[in-house]
Amino acid sequence: MAKLIITYTKSAIGYNERQKATIKALGLQKLNQSVEHDDTPVIRGMVRKVEHLVSVEEVR
Repeated sequence: MAKLIITYTKSAIGYNERQKATIKALGLQKLNQSVEHDDTPVIRGMVRKVEHLVSVEEVR
């Protein structure tokens, strides 16, 4: 199964609480922090909601 590396690139200050909660649920706490997740529809949906705050890289 493919993996996604998600990097927190822009602060969530000034954005609504749901987007901040999504960042936290992805396991991101500090700027420029990266986490690795399986490429599932759930994770893709979460990334889609905060795509303006994160960058995503696919790893095979």
